[in-house]
Amino acid sequence: MPIGAPRDDSGWAFDSGAMRRMGKSSITPPSPELSGARPFLRSYRLTQADAYTSVFAFRHALRGAHFLLHYGECRPPDSGASARLGLVMGKKFMRRAVGRNCLKRLAREAFRQARAQLPARDLVLRLFVRMPKPDRQMRRTLALEIRQLLAKIRSGAAQGGEKTT
Repeated sequence: MPIGAPRDDSGWAFDSGAMRRMGKSSITPPSPELSGARPFLRSYRLTQADAYTSVFAFRHALRGAHFLLHYGECRPPDSGASARLGLVMGKKFMRRAVGRNCLKRLAREAFRQARAQLPARDLVLRLFVRMPKPDRQMRRTLALEIRQLLAKIRSGAAQGGEKTT
C-alpha cells in the first residue's frame, strides 16, 4: 500500500480496485462490537517515561518464572482512574522482535481480560529470563503465568509485596 493511500472511515487503508479485480465487492475491517474484542486504549497504557520511573521507584514486584510484575501505589478509586499496563521486553532476553511482539500481545490480551477487576494502579510487566522464540506450548505457559500474576494483584496479594533491589 503506498504512503498516503486512501482510508475508509475506520482508518483502514485498502485498495478497493484490487479487491474488485479479485472478485470481492468490498472489504470491511472487523468490528470490535461484533467480535467481542475489548480495545487496548491509550488510557490503559503507560506511555511516558515518568510513569515507568515511578513504578520502578516504588520497588515492589511479583515474581513469576519468566516475568516480574512491578506495581505502583494504588490511586484513589474516586479519581476515576483504572489500571494501566507498561511492557518491558528487552532484546537482551529475547533476541528476535517476532518473539518480543508475541509476548507483548499475550500480555495485552491478559490485561484486557482482567483490567475491570484490577485495582487502580500502574503495572509494568518485565521479562527477566533469557529465552528463544516461544512455541505454541510455551505461549500457553507464558499466558497462564501472566494471568496468574495479574490474579495476585487482583486478589490483594500485592499489599505487602516483594521488594526488589
